[in-house]
Amino acid sequence: MSHSIGILFIVATPIGNRTDISARALDTLRTVSLVAAEDTRNSGALLRHYGIDTPLTALHDHNERSAAPALIQKLQSGLSVALVSDAGTPGISDPGALLVDAALNAGITVTPIPGPSAVTTLMSACGFLQNSFLFVGFLPAKASARAHELLSLKTQTATLVFYEAPHRIVECLSAFGEAFGLERRLVIGRELTKVFETVHRCTLGEALLWIEEDPNHQRGEFVLAIEGAPPQEAPDVSTHDVLLQDLLEKLSVSDAVRLAVKITGENRSKLYARALELTPNKNDN
Repeated sequence: MSHSIGILFIVATPIGNRTDISARALDTLRTVSLVAAEDTRNSGALLRHYGIDTPLTALHDHNERSAAPALIQKLQSGLSVALVSDAGTPGISDPGALLVDAALNAGITVTPIPGPSAVTTLMSACGFLQNSFLFVGFLPAKASARAHELLSLKTQTATLVFYEAPHRIVECLSAFGEAFGLERRLVIGRELTKVFETVHRCTLGEALLWIEEDPNHQRGEFVLAIEGAPPQEAPDVSTHDVLLQDLLEKLSVSDAVRLAVKITGENRSKLYARALELTPNKNDN
C-alpha cells in the first residue's frame, strides 16, 4: 500500500519575546509528528508554554550529519517534521542546512514557516539607506583570520550584518574600527525583543566608548550592522579627450590608445571606447 511522503517544515521561533511566534507556527508545531530542535530543553520550554506536546528530537551542530538520514526516513515513511533552532529562523547561522539539503535531494517538500530573524529585526531599525545588505554572521575567533575577512569586506557597498557573542564584543568592535575606519556608522542591536533590548547607532569611533561605559552594554547576544562603503565613482575618461584628440590626429586609434595608456595609466578598454566615440569615422590604421 503506497503512502504519502511527509513535509519538512522550517519553523521560525521567537528570538526573545515568546509572543512573537505566529499562529501558523504554533499550528504547525501542534500538528507535525516530530519536532527536530537544536536544544530540546529550550524548545521544550517553548512548546510547554503553549501547551504543545509534540515529541522532540535533537538536531544540532554536532549531530546533524548523523541525525539527518533518520529524519529523512521518517519523512519518507509519511511523517511530517518541524525543524526549529534555539531562536529565530533555522539555517541562518544555526543548524538545518544539511537536513534541508538532504530533504530536497530526496524529493521531500520543504515548507518554510516565516517569522522572527535577528538579521531582519535589526535591519528594520538601523535607518541605513542602502537597499541591500550582506549577512556575514559570526566572524572567525582568531584575530588574524578576522582581520583578513574584514579587509575583504572594506569596499562592500551593502550594509554588513554580523552576529557576535558578549565575550568577544569589545575586540570585535576594535577590529571593525581598524578595518573600516572610525567614521563609518554602526548599529548595535543587543538582546533584541527581550527585556533589556538596546538599539544604539553611532560611529565606529564612538562604539568602544559606548560599549565600555556600562558593563551591561557588554551583556547579551549581539547583532551588528555596519553601513556600507560609499560607491566608488568610475574615473571620467573624457578628462583625457584633449590628449586623445592630439594623438588621433597623427596616429591610428590603436597606437593613439596605446600611447595614451602609457601616459595616463587609464584602463585601455575605456580609452579605446572613448577614442572611437571621438573619431567615429577614423579607420584603425
